[in-house]
Amino acid sequence: MRIVFFGTPGFAAYSLEALVEAGLDVVGVVTAPDRPAGRGQKVQISAVKESALRLNLPLAQPEKLKSDEFAAQLRSWNPDLSVVIAFRMLPESVWNFPPLGTINLHASLLPDYRGAAPIQHALIQGETETGVTTFRLVHEIDAGDLLKQARLPIAPEETGGSLHDKLMVLGAEVMLDTLRELSEHRSVPQPQGPATDKLAPKLNRDFCELHPDREDALTCERKIRALAPYPGAWVSTPVGDVKIWACFKPMDAPLGNLLPGLNVEGKTLFLNCRQGRLQILSLQLPGKARISAIDYINGRKIE
Repeated sequence: MRIVFFGTPGFAAYSLEALVEAGLDVVGVVTAPDRPAGRGQKVQISAVKESALRLNLPLAQPEKLKSDEFAAQLRSWNPDLSVVIAFRMLPESVWNFPPLGTINLHASLLPDYRGAAPIQHALIQGETETGVTTFRLVHEIDAGDLLKQARLPIAPEETGGSLHDKLMVLGAEVMLDTLRELSEHRSVPQPQGPATDKLAPKLNRDFCELHPDREDALTCERKIRALAPYPGAWVSTPVGDVKIWACFKPMDAPLGNLLPGLNVEGKTLFLNCRQGRLQILSLQLPGKARISAIDYINGRKIE
């Protein structure tokens, strides 16, 4: 099969390299245009572009997926199938162009956690198991017929970063198996069914805020783990918005007259919540680097 690959971040690049290493015929790669990023606004290229250049694969970075220029590029590649992993929404003229359609990889056990951030939302909801799914792309987001799924247990101390890496490896394996079954005409798509009440909308700054005055310690602990290392959970304090990167499991110790929020006791930093508290291990002040809680305490006079 002649395959066109669509993707942008490292999660997608890992699968791209696995497909090429397995000998599949990737005839073209589509990724996001180069963008300035960071404080210095230095132009950054995507992880998929880095892989495509290293593998010497034909590359396209269209600003507009509906442009005549990109349509001509697709025709020139003459694909049998497209593979999409962590890319923006495709118009039907693109995903329906190859004779065999387009296959997507999603980091959840669909139909649970449809949306842009399935890894983080699964952790926040306290799931003990997740997985990956390959499915056929259709109009409705993450709703096409299922091709293959694989399950993965979630460890008690799992973070968004560690779970991302595990699902990245598992996803590449499942995508390879899916493509082999398609090429051998052994694939039997299964209807997915309707969406569940477990959704995974895009993360934004407001969602990442901790609210210890109305959230219990378990909720805050799950958010801290789920949002590490990106984009990070944060809490509002008198010194500004502080990111919390790591903590111990919740404690049920009574707070007495202490108000919700960060509180220092001796050489220990706590986040007091509506119910219970967390011992904070590392954090980041506005405009500063990440530091340990003990360095934070030693370096500041905190009431």
